[in-house]
Amino acid sequence: MDVVGYRRNQPGTQPEYLHPAYGSSVKRSPTKKLVLVPHTLTEITGPVYGHERVGADDNDLTKGHAGQPIGERIVLTGRVLDGDGRPVPNTLVELWQCNATGRYLHDNDQHDAPIDPNFTGAGRCITAADGTYRFVTIKPGAYPWRNHPNAWRPAHLHFSLFGPSFLTRLVTQMYFPGDPLLPFDPIFNCVTDARARERMISTFDLDSTVPEFALGYRFDIVLRGRDATPMGM
Repeated sequence: MDVVGYRRNQPGTQPEYLHPAYGSSVKRSPTKKLVLVPHTLTEITGPVYGHERVGADDNDLTKGHAGQPIGERIVLTGRVLDGDGRPVPNTLVELWQCNATGRYLHDNDQHDAPIDPNFTGAGRCITAADGTYRFVTIKPGAYPWRNHPNAWRPAHLHFSLFGPSFLTRLVTQMYFPGDPLLPFDPIFNCVTDARARERMISTFDLDSTVPEFALGYRFDIVLRGRDATPMGM
């Protein structure tokens, strides 16, 4: 069996730990060398998919409530791929987001926008044998975040992917095509390589659209290599 050495990502293709325009990174970015911690059984086994198994409707964020959520329904599909374009099956994909008014269902979110009682904003699924995943949800709204004067976050979805252990968790954000707020968002722009930033933007996908129900978008996630999706946001 051939062993492939680890290849570092090209500069600018992944988020910078310190990006002064993103105020929180000034306090969160490391100022000292990383300390390597020996792995134990806890770190190299798992993951545990919450308290219950992933259910058939866990990928539909519009279900499970007394009524229908408010907002534009969307279908989001894509594939999880390795650096050579091969599918990555049996991967836990988690999604979380704000509602259509730009507010998260979280006590710390005090944005002056209504909470939707029929939208929790979190879902999950397992990739199929060909690496595909699918979510049904509501298109999120933009929201103010006080990072700088008149700061607004573009509409976005948060993704978490688990490999065979907790140490292989990856987190990224997905944006929508044509969003006018993208050039002004320091989180999106902490990836300095323009082509890499484009890999965080979904594409409209007519084939995924459900007639008279929801528009479709596609977002493939590449885990490593020269076409890797920026991670860590």
